[in-house]
Amino acid sequence: MGADQALRAALVREIAESGALADPAWRDAFATVPRHLFVPYYFADGVGRRARLWGEDPDPERRRRWLEGVYTDQPLATRIRDGELISSSSQPSLMARMLDGLAVRDGDAVLEIGAGSGYNAALLAHRLGDSLVTTVDLDPEITESARTHLSAAGHDPAVVTGDGALGCPARAPFDAIIATCALPSVPRAWLAQCRPGARILAPLATGLIVLRVRDAQHAQGRFLETPAYFVPLRGAGETRPALRSGGLPPSVLEDGLFRFVLTLTGGTLDPVEAFSLWEREGRPQRERFGVTVSGEYEWAWLDDPEGPYAWPLVPPAHCPVATAPGGS
Repeated sequence: MGADQALRAALVREIAESGALADPAWRDAFATVPRHLFVPYYFADGVGRRARLWGEDPDPERRRRWLEGVYTDQPLATRIRDGELISSSSQPSLMARMLDGLAVRDGDAVLEIGAGSGYNAALLAHRLGDSLVTTVDLDPEITESARTHLSAAGHDPAVVTGDGALGCPARAPFDAIIATCALPSVPRAWLAQCRPGARILAPLATGLIVLRVRDAQHAQGRFLETPAYFVPLRGAGETRPALRSGGLPPSVLEDGLFRFVLTLTGGTLDPVEAFSLWEREGRPQRERFGVTVSGEYEWAWLDDPEGPYAWPLVPPAHCPVATAPGGS
């Protein structure tokens, strides 16, 4: 067994022990698809700078560090432009939870928003077949790189350069859509490109919403329990008001669950009101919250979409979508 195979097997065991990869099909995908082909280099934090590690480094010690880092359960920064991180390979265990939450079945056609390194598309292609997978990204450099990586790994799904907020009508309809960048709301174009009963999984607030699509105007679902921190869509402009402290102590604002509530209700509840609700309802976990899309309206809710606790989400805007840190 080569060094990469041994490291990949160890990573799969680690992910499985964390509670992900219960589905044997996804465990086989992670065990088979070589992540190192998708991150030939990445940027590691150095002292006062980002150190670039790459697989062709003439220094064997640095090559060893590169390979070990590839098969560590952590996100890897793969593309930096003007000091801004614009693309990465997501943390594998988070990818596994997202793919599991997508609940694909044999024969499903899947659209991925945010091509990233191409690794997530390769996992989907291994599970479903190349012809059923489409990945779209705004940045032509990212899509070309993802296409190259996928080819090296023996996969040829559709890699499209375009505005992910518009989906990919030429390849529709889809049975599932998965996004790897944080959304302010759900683009209506996605619903229109889904078959009835399709699933949409996307980062929203600091959680992962899973929607079941009824038709082009209606979808509803709840958040997974998994926290997920993704950078918002690039080019979207201001999509939500900045979080305000409202005089609350820093210890409260540092609580991940409360920050989720504060983000989800931003623009509707002030921080003190949000904290009062959170305390009154027993500090609810993410999975008690959900989202409903109905025509031009979209709202988040606690426990019941028709209940007393509901907040409008930011109206969807036409905006370019590209992969973001935490992308695939």
